[in-house]
Amino acid sequence: MDETRARELLAAERERVERVMSDVKAEDDPSRESEGDQVSELSSADQHPADLGTETFEREKDLSILESLENELAQIEAALRRVDEGTYGTCEACGQAIAPERLEAQPAARFCIDHAA
Repeated sequence: MDETRARELLAAERERVERVMSDVKAEDDPSRESEGDQVSELSSADQHPADLGTETFEREKDLSILESLENELAQIEAALRRVDEGTYGTCEACGQAIAPERLEAQPAARFCIDHAA
């Protein structure tokens, strides 16, 4: 795969990840509404423990998704460095070329299909 195409794929992937991150952050923005509104309470009465558990689960899920997306973004940045260094598209395990089809599907791939596991 040529350098220009690799950069295009990685830039598109970075934009996708950043857009998803932005959506997740906007969904969980605490400044949008008060804590009472966030848990959908109709009154100011104490919340049921199940409601609090659900809210906690949703926040932890969002944090996990953001962590995963940040990891993807770091992998994309590492792939761009490999493009700069001239090692992009080379399997880090065996040194063989990664199939162009794999790079099209997974632009930040570090390993050939045989060593991906």
